[in-house]
Amino acid sequence: MFRLAGRSARHDATEPMPQTRRASFEHLAFVASDTTEARDAQARLIAEYGNVAPEDADTIVALGGDGLMLQTLHRFINTDKPIYGLNCGSVGFLMNEFRVEGLRERLADSVVTALHPLAMEATTVTGDIHLAHAFNEVSMMRQTYQAAKLRISIDDTVRLEEMICDGVLVSTPAGSTAYNLSAHGPILPIHVPLLAVTPISAFRPRGWRGAVIPDRCAIAIDVLENEKRPVSVAADHQEVRDVLRVAVKADVRQRSLILFDRNHGWEERVLTEQFRT
Repeated sequence: MFRLAGRSARHDATEPMPQTRRASFEHLAFVASDTTEARDAQARLIAEYGNVAPEDADTIVALGGDGLMLQTLHRFINTDKPIYGLNCGSVGFLMNEFRVEGLRERLADSVVTALHPLAMEATTVTGDIHLAHAFNEVSMMRQTYQAAKLRISIDDTVRLEEMICDGVLVSTPAGSTAYNLSAHGPILPIHVPLLAVTPISAFRPRGWRGAVIPDRCAIAIDVLENEKRPVSVAADHQEVRDVLRVAVKADVRQRSLILFDRNHGWEERVLTEQFRT
């Protein structure tokens, strides 16, 4: 498999696909979400370019929206198979513009970004421990009409003794333009070793807008008054209910590779989003 040139495993953010790999795009695997638009697109692309099993592919082409891309990133984590998304959904921030023609040329000229997920450890009221990874965010939410009460610690030091809120999320740079942005959290450039901790509809302290912390830090969020105010947590699409404590940290040992068209790469998408009116 190719290596991302010129960067350590910790900072291998964005690099052009080496031109010597142009021939590797001969073996493509097309995966699609379960929508009519995505399935029709898959049929057209397979007719044009053929199709191999994902395990035999050099590149995975994902057809759908951002939800499918997240699932595909999880599915092929640590395989170093680059994933190229074509938008057949709605927002499609993680996807490229759908076109049938010129696919292999676009792939050969694309730019690869390595995404490192968050590692989550959630402890439930019954003492069960659930482990999961999240490329976008780990989000905690109240389960009932009662607001949640949460305590936030960074590296074993309590930083926020009590927050009354709908919830809180921890976002990667990749996820900072998703739920984090909707909750008025900061947009993080993909290269920076930072995480966003963002409150969701905080009632007290009302003036706290969140924090940006180094991704080497360990974050722990404890649920207060859990019997009266139950809380669930979701790591991307994996949900755990009735949690007592959630620990989150960046896992730089894990990665998935995502491809973007050169003229509309990650940095351009982030800049466009920040100046959107």
